[in-house]
Amino acid sequence: MAFLTDLEFMKDFITGNRVPIVGSEFNRQKVEQYLVEVLGYEKSAVEVDRRLEFTAAGEPWMATLDLVVYSGAAPVMVIKCAAGSLGSREKEAASAARIAFDRPVPLAVVSDGDTALLFDTLTRKQIGQGLAAIPTPAQAHGMVATPLEPLDARDMERARIVFRSYDSMNINK
Repeated sequence: MAFLTDLEFMKDFITGNRVPIVGSEFNRQKVEQYLVEVLGYEKSAVEVDRRLEFTAAGEPWMATLDLVVYSGAAPVMVIKCAAGSLGSREKEAASAARIAFDRPVPLAVVSDGDTALLFDTLTRKQIGQGLAAIPTPAQAHGMVATPLEPLDARDMERARIVFRSYDSMNINK
């Protein structure tokens, strides 16, 4: 079993914590910097590695969400940072945004740090492309003015199963 050396860690832009350089960590750092330095989010509005625990099909599951962005106290988008094809992460991100809180989060975003795909969480339809399509804090505020309705039990279970299926295939989470 190989252990990571100090040279294989970096400082997380948002939290300041040491994080291992695995998977899409460089991509996540680029997204974090973009959110703060270009779009103007406060670091406190971006949650890193939000724990997600649930039961799907009778089996417990635990995962972390790369980034959750808030407008005030309301979550406005869940961001999945990926190192490969962004289109292949759409269902995972949309499902995460549907199940992460009591009510669905309006936006699901997939980014590799250089570009992004934005999806309406409920319809899973792509509504934007490119980092510039990610809403600013002012735009995000308008998106959470009317909270989305909670999913019914059947839709919640389906979204959990979809998320678990995709999340189980992630390497170097």
